[in-house]
Amino acid sequence: MNANSTTFRFAGLVFLFQILAAAVLLFGLGALLRSQSRDAAISRAETMRTDLLESYQFGGAEALGQAVDGRLMAGGSRGAVLFLADARGKPIAGNLRQVPPRLAPSRGYTLLKVARTDHVMPEAMFLRVGRLTGGELFVTGTIVESERKVLAQLERASLAALALSIVFAGFAAFVSTRLITDRLRATVATLRNVRGGDLSQRVPRDGTRDAFGLLGSEVNATLDRVETLNAELKIATDTLAHDLKSPLTRMKSALDRLGRTVREPEALASVDQALAESERLMAMIETALSITRAEAGLGRESFERTNLTEMLATIVEIYAPMVEDEGRMITLNASSAVIVPIHRQLMDQAIGNLIDNAIKYGAGAITLSVRNVEGGVLIAVADEGPGIPPERHAQALARFQRLDDARGGWGAGLGLSLVQAVARLHSGTMELRDHAPGLEVAIVLGGQADPAA
Repeated sequence: MNANSTTFRFAGLVFLFQILAAAVLLFGLGALLRSQSRDAAISRAETMRTDLLESYQFGGAEALGQAVDGRLMAGGSRGAVLFLADARGKPIAGNLRQVPPRLAPSRGYTLLKVARTDHVMPEAMFLRVGRLTGGELFVTGTIVESERKVLAQLERASLAALALSIVFAGFAAFVSTRLITDRLRATVATLRNVRGGDLSQRVPRDGTRDAFGLLGSEVNATLDRVETLNAELKIATDTLAHDLKSPLTRMKSALDRLGRTVREPEALASVDQALAESERLMAMIETALSITRAEAGLGRESFERTNLTEMLATIVEIYAPMVEDEGRMITLNASSAVIVPIHRQLMDQAIGNLIDNAIKYGAGAITLSVRNVEGGVLIAVADEGPGIPPERHAQALARFQRLDDARGGWGAGLGLSLVQAVARLHSGTMELRDHAPGLEVAIVLGGQADPAA
């Protein structure tokens, strides 16, 4: 999962919120129990202190000492801590050996670990010491050792529960993101198939009316509209091709008849030029329509499994005489059969355009190559001519743009545009590369090649 993806961030938020909720619940509960335990212990100690100070008011230190011993011996004040000492700290009564050194006279209670007279091990207790009107020191408190042990166990249990909640939170985050991914997977698969040319694909309906169901409905509505527009485009291009080519065909036929009757050299040259221009115009229209159809995704239904190695070998054989007449060579670099589904006619036309460009504008040997690469299949046509500067690549790919109008010839600036459109029709890309020297035009077709039979 990509760390920068929305799904990953959503999983992180789910995980974080669940951990925070568990931490607040567990540690908040522990803090509440500690507070309640402290308040209850101090309340019991204050109640004892108030009761015993009444004895001091009526009988002084002696009466208070007797009351302290009586309270401790009675057993009704289990967990009570009482201690009375004279002004110099000498014990008078109680269950402590002395006033704890860290306990200073105050109106508040302090949590200390102190051992009682009949105990060896120190215990946790809340204590308060105050100086009476006669100078005596009077300590009251409540033992909370058992409560502290319970709270310590609770804290350990809370930490264990928090650790377990981390596991559960991670699992919950995984499940929630998996549910989202599963809901979106059908939509992604549908769009991928549509991109591959199957415009009949639709997102399955699951009957829900949540955001994912709404997304699926909107995607299906959009695909319905795209399919309709695509059908209308096919009809329009077919009609346009017929409407444009029919008068041009009639004009070409008329020029042919005129050429057979004209005898004057100047008139015959004009007729030949008009014929050439009409053929050029028909080729331009056919190429422009091919580009439009390819960019609209029309023609994928005509894909067929083709051995590119054999197809390129045939193309090399066809062009070899023309290239040799120029005193140059054309070769194929392919080590094994590469079989992929393609539109054979359009691909043949695209590669032919590249070879024509290499013959017209390149120099040296022309090399065709085909091989499997990461993510697809590479078809390349390279020459050893001057190439195209990188800063002019965009201009070379623009429609009706020629890098050098002075070159002459029949070019209309549509050759590379057609190659690029054919590459996109095959879910691929086209790149212009420096062949050092010369230019290499690389077509990368999306998808993997089929195993050779």
